[in-house]
Amino acid sequence: MTVQLACGLPPGPDFSDLAALAETLGYSRIWIFDSAPLWEDPFVHLALAAARTSRIALGTAVLIPAERSEMSMAAAIAAIARLSGGRFLARFGTGATARRTMGQRPMTLRALENYVTAVRGLLAGDTVTMDGKPARMLHTDGVAAPRPVDVEIWLSVFGPRGTELAERIADGIIGLPTPNRLPVATLMAGTVLDPGEDATSPRVREAVGPWQVVRYHEAYAIAGPDAVDAMPGGHAWREALEALAPQGERHLLTHEGHVTHLSERDRPLLGQAKSRRVTIGDAEAIRAHLSWLAENGVREVIYTPSGPDVARELEAFAAAYR
Repeated sequence: MTVQLACGLPPGPDFSDLAALAETLGYSRIWIFDSAPLWEDPFVHLALAAARTSRIALGTAVLIPAERSEMSMAAAIAAIARLSGGRFLARFGTGATARRTMGQRPMTLRALENYVTAVRGLLAGDTVTMDGKPARMLHTDGVAAPRPVDVEIWLSVFGPRGTELAERIADGIIGLPTPNRLPVATLMAGTVLDPGEDATSPRVREAVGPWQVVRYHEAYAIAGPDAVDAMPGGHAWREALEALAPQGERHLLTHEGHVTHLSERDRPLLGQAKSRRVTIGDAEAIRAHLSWLAENGVREVIYTPSGPDVARELEAFAAAYR
């Protein structure tokens, strides 16, 4: 298998335990999600994971610029790079979900470029402009790692404009396989079937459900009521959501449980919410899909398990990979 196997998880009480487990299972990297309205601070949990592990690489998927100033972000990145002994990689995105949970649009690619360029400059020890004034990391020797801080920076981008931006300012891309000069990693949700298990079993539905219903959340947030009404079970799902909040507050409910849990509105969608993002199959089918991704330019697959037994999902997927 030429593709590297990584995993992606939200920051929470079990993160460091799961990071330690992922290391013993042979995962190459563990990526941590970042969305302040949904989860705890990722840098706190990265520090805990760095202390619990010694080999596995650490990464962020994805850091949201609007949640931290450039200086705060650079200082946090420098800290984790030091604590992890250089095992850290930072990935940035426009904050699509995180921004929409607060009723805001994702940031523009231009704003993302300006932000990432400033953070990279700060980590290099350069003087950059922040809020119209020159700024630089002033940390004295002994209180932080000396600059330059050598950390790879990747982007989560889609489409030709995003790819072009990444090729100019980044070291890699997380997204769909596209012809470019940068290494590509892609997300993969799903579950490995036990021998004789059916894809419609209660365990499977609970394990993959949080990722299958994401397309309903996104359809409603991005395209509106008509788009979600056209999806199987979407009309009832939308009516249940809209009954709970006035129009100006529905963004507070749309992404409830995002990729980790199923809300009561989401449960009726199980069995209807098919998604190309979710791969379900036995170990042989999983290996075949991983091989196909490798053949199509993906260097790293980020497995994103969900459901009530994430440890089981990590173990089963790692076994299928081997």
